[in-house]
Amino acid sequence: MDGPAPDPGEGAASVPEPTPAPDDGEGSASAPKPVGVAAPHGARRVPAPVLNVLSLAAGVAVWALLAAHGVGGLPGPEAVGRRAVEMLRDGTLEGDMLASLRRVLAGFALGTVLAVLVGFLMGWYPVVRALCEPYVQFFRTIPPLALIPVAVVLMGIGETPKIFVIFLAAFLSTVVATLQGVVGVDRTLIDAARVLGARDTAVFLRVVIPAAAPFILVGMRIGLGSAWATVVAAELIAAQEGLGFRMQHAETYYDLDTIFVGLVAIGVLGLVMDRLLLLAEHRLTRWQERR
Repeated sequence: MDGPAPDPGEGAASVPEPTPAPDDGEGSASAPKPVGVAAPHGARRVPAPVLNVLSLAAGVAVWALLAAHGVGGLPGPEAVGRRAVEMLRDGTLEGDMLASLRRVLAGFALGTVLAVLVGFLMGWYPVVRALCEPYVQFFRTIPPLALIPVAVVLMGIGETPKIFVIFLAAFLSTVVATLQGVVGVDRTLIDAARVLGARDTAVFLRVVIPAAAPFILVGMRIGLGSAWATVVAAELIAAQEGLGFRMQHAETYYDLDTIFVGLVAIGVLGLVMDRLLLLAEHRLTRWQERR
């Protein structure tokens, strides 16, 4: 029948025993290094502020190079800087910046507050969404600048029409982002909160608002850009001060230096406000995974 089991020592290949790892001198074997993985030697990531400064320096250098070659009659950074110093000394630039900043802040704040309120209502209540969404989409297709003549006729030539068109630009950009943020909240989170006994108010405050916060802040950043893009045209409505007014006045005399001072001032103010919003976004959405 069955023969005896073969002797493992006869006719079988011997398996070599593993060689013990060399002792590292502390009584423990050193772990083997992974094959094909190169450890970085002195590799460091360049900080973002350093890259920002380098990018700005490169942009100014390109601007100076184009101006030196007379491309398009561009004024150079030195000429624009001298003109900015002159306007600061006589108080013109400071007054214009404060006037434009005041209008942008007023229109942006009003537009953002109303947009967040309307966006939450539209996202939470389907009836409100069905009633308001056609109007929101209709006015989104109309540039706010196209409403300036209507605003002047209905509101006069004071500050009200200027702030209104800025408000409209900020509102239309933020309300859609807020709506998308509320609608996009994971339904599982809402159901889980209700299973745990949370009422609608608690669900809205503890689940919906935190989940929609990133969308709201992105919409605010877009709305801020729209507000600054609108302020120049808004200040053409019988304004006596403001960066847009100063640039329009300088255009009459072909004063490119003053025009570029206004452009740089608007860009700097907008950049600073955007960085503040970005800082608020990082603080309010620390729970969100980032790349």
